[in-house]
Amino acid sequence: MDLEIDIEAPWPGSTDWADLAEAALEALVQVAPELDNPRLIASLLFTSDAEVHVLNREWRAKDKPTNVLSFPMLERAALLDLAPDGPPEMLGDLALAFETCAREAEEKNVPVQHHASHLIVHGLLHLAGLDHEISDEDAEAMEALETKALALIGIADPYGDRT
Repeated sequence: MDLEIDIEAPWPGSTDWADLAEAALEALVQVAPELDNPRLIASLLFTSDAEVHVLNREWRAKDKPTNVLSFPMLERAALLDLAPDGPPEMLGDLALAFETCAREAEEKNVPVQHHASHLIVHGLLHLAGLDHEISDEDAEAMEALETKALALIGIADPYGDRT
């Protein structure tokens, strides 16, 4: 999978957010191999709460910012059936809101880089057709994949209940 990454203010330049996103993706494909397809493309926008607020209001009718937005463009069945040869396929778009991400990281007492990695993994799983809001079983399955992927890059379980 190829990530097309755009980084806007207010994301600080002290971190290489593109490298962080690529590392999160590299770990994720080890636990979600359906994403390890050279035809797949996803866009990732590191942006502000204000921009995510606009997107959330326009596309989800929710008048507030959120930490990550996922806009899938490929059904899960199509993803699972996607052959490795052929033209590029857009999996979808992600947008991360800096201020919300930073606030949540502070509340969780984790580095903002760790929380951003978690949100990228979480968002990519949404693009892959997984959803934690359907049932408790779906939530547990998605959280387990997130936890395994993050462990591969040295990030502790963000849910705090797995070893």
